Amino acid sequence: MKFKRIFLIVLDSLGVGEADDAYKFNDVGANTFKHTKDSVEYDFDNLKSLGLYDLVYDTNYNEVGFFTKANPISIGKDTLTGHLEIMGIETKIPFKTFHENGFPKDLIIELENKTNRKVLGNISASGTEIIEVYGKEHISTGGIIVYTSADSVLQIAAHEEIISVNELYNICKIAREITLKDEWKVGRVIARPFIGEPGKFIRTENRKDYALDPEGTTVLDNLIKNNYEVISIGKIADIYNDRGISQSYKTKDNLEGINKILDIIDYDFVGLCFANLNDFDSLYGHRRNKEGYATAIKEFDNYLPSILNNLNSDDLLIITADHGNDPTYSGTDHTREKVPVLIYSKLFEKNGKLEDLNTFADIGATIADNFNVDLPVIGKSFLNYLKEENK
Repeated sequence: MKFKRIFLIVLDSLGVGEADDAYKFNDVGANTFKHTKDSVEYDFDNLKSLGLYDLVYDTNYNEVGFFTKANPISIGKDTLTGHLEIMGIETKIPFKTFHENGFPKDLIIELENKTNRKVLGNISASGTEIIEVYGKEHISTGGIIVYTSADSVLQIAAHEEIISVNELYNICKIAREITLKDEWKVGRVIARPFIGEPGKFIRTENRKDYALDPEGTTVLDNLIKNNYEVISIGKIADIYNDRGISQSYKTKDNLEGINKILDIIDYDFVGLCFANLNDFDSLYGHRRNKEGYATAIKEFDNYLPSILNNLNSDDLLIITADHGNDPTYSGTDHTREKVPVLIYSKLFEKNGKLEDLNTFADIGATIADNFNVDLPVIGKSFLNYLKEENK
């Protein structure tokens, strides 16, 4: 084992340019980081030092680690598909989506009968917009607000003073059971509680995702099987349906996630700390808010030195993403992009660009290789390319 601890941070949706098959997804020309960076005047100097700029510009800065980009091979460009691929699962059959016409009538009737709640909405919509449209009716009737997006999701919103968080979770569990049918099998059912009054509704931090079990063994499973710690920060545990997780910490926003990463750095463990910072995607990418997206990158960039400086000498840091969500692109959907893979350790005596990775699964394979557990079915470890001193 080369590294005692690995910290894997997913900057949710921070793609670095169109994937090899972007034309199949109508995403030719998408580049989340470049187009976001080009929209503002300030720099992200710390991410620049890790090689992020070299992935999208013709530059050669004085990097302090290794860097490359990874191409997706799974069919799909959502959170679940991207994270599963990172940990060695290739999605060959895309999850069901219902963004064009909403969910089928039979599904809605079954959901209403089993929850004793009327369904409001049943359309593809922004989560903040739909609670403004249906929030008042929800408060007066107690109906649940059901909606979807271009992703494979069934989302249910409810005011915490009308339907308690625990009841909403139970409703989502019922929806998850219903949508296990092949014809309705969405990747995730998501509870979206909110508070406030019409015109001033605010979604709370009590979101909870109910994902499908991974169809196969992930690197996380193999780590747990071999008694390594797998510490989840953010929505990681939800994404993998709590499989392969030893400890889990929910977070309400990027800043809380960053601070939790810093807390875990001070914790003595052997294994993986796996974090997802979701604000880039949920607050700014889908809403095509390039200034907000840039501000979120700047926030992470400002805290990055604290992360780097507090790592132990035998720690490895990998920063990546799960898909793209170019805030300058048309529509509100994710974009099919390659993702950055920025790699840092105080042990490195060299740095530079590695060859492009053929799949996100190379990240998981490298983690498995480091801890000497079974490698995933897909993916190739790049551990041997990371040169360290005092070998």
